[in-house]
Amino acid sequence: MDSTSYLKKNLISRIKSSNNETFLKALQTIFDSSEQELYELSKAQKQAIEAGRKDIENGNYKSHEQVMEEMTVWLKEQ
Repeated sequence: MDSTSYLKKNLISRIKSSNNETFLKALQTIFDSSEQELYELSKAQKQAIEAGRKDIENGNYKSHEQVMEEMTVWLKEQ
């Protein structure tokens, strides 16, 4: 068993056996904060998403079918 698997099993066992609500809440906070970092977007990413949303609102987009049709034509020209 690798060290990561051992650590996971050990933590799961300790969490299951704990009745200490303060400890469990602290673990929950740690997990919550680590998950938030995974999804933190940069300013540029947020701006790009907002620009994309505005494009959609303004009808500035193509359907999947339109893109596939254009790609088929383009590929035939190559």
